Amino acid sequence: MANWQWFHRLGSPKWLLATLDRWLPWLLSLGLLMLVGALAWGLAFVPPDYKQGNSFRIMYIHVPTAVVALAAYYAMAIAGAVAMIWRMKVADMVMRAIAPVGAALTFLALVTGAIWGKPTWGAYWVWQDARLTSMLILFFLYLGVMALYDAYSDRRNGNRAAAVVALAGTVNIPIIYKSVDWWSSLHQPASIKFTEQSAIASEMLQPLLLAIIGTYFVFAAMVILQLRLQIVLSEGRSNWLAEYATNKLR
Repeated sequence: MANWQWFHRLGSPKWLLATLDRWLPWLLSLGLLMLVGALAWGLAFVPPDYKQGNSFRIMYIHVPTAVVALAAYYAMAIAGAVAMIWRMKVADMVMRAIAPVGAALTFLALVTGAIWGKPTWGAYWVWQDARLTSMLILFFLYLGVMALYDAYSDRRNGNRAAAVVALAGTVNIPIIYKSVDWWSSLHQPASIKFTEQSAIASEMLQPLLLAIIGTYFVFAAMVILQLRLQIVLSEGRSNWLAEYATNKLR
């Protein structure tokens, strides 16, 4: 039973808020430091691509946001499953916290992808490309989850509906990953590989990996900020929250 103590603690908004406040400055600082370093490295010191010239440099924004947007959806769906199975109020809050951050990352990935597509493909958008279309579906799934929370007068029904949509939408994630292999696509196959040599030059790969890690840290920090807001909105009338705020101000 002691091994599951951490799980039960996660269900306590009071314990969670104190933990989040400790982690937030570290995650945000490390994430921003990594991102600034990766962007400076990739934009100023990596040589131009022999085919795309300097236009490829938007990769250092596009790829990290796309990668983390996909992982964020899985995290949101897992939170939804926990909320449905164990009826943990905090899990519903986590879903609410992840949805807008994931939507913002997906939107940024779509915009940067369109900007990158114009000089590379000659068009900002090609509907026949399966990855573009499935990524747009991901964006709408995030928006759908956000909308469902407030679509019902009974908040519990809204939470349940949002969790169901989040779980059903996970089928779209492997489609995004494998769309390049399954269908004819303007996107190139995966350049970063862990079981064999990556198709991207090491001097380009290193700042890209740093940017991906930094984006994960910043994503975590943004989710924490959203989650803190959800806790305050949910527990606004609780005595412990007033005491916690008073102690923080001392």
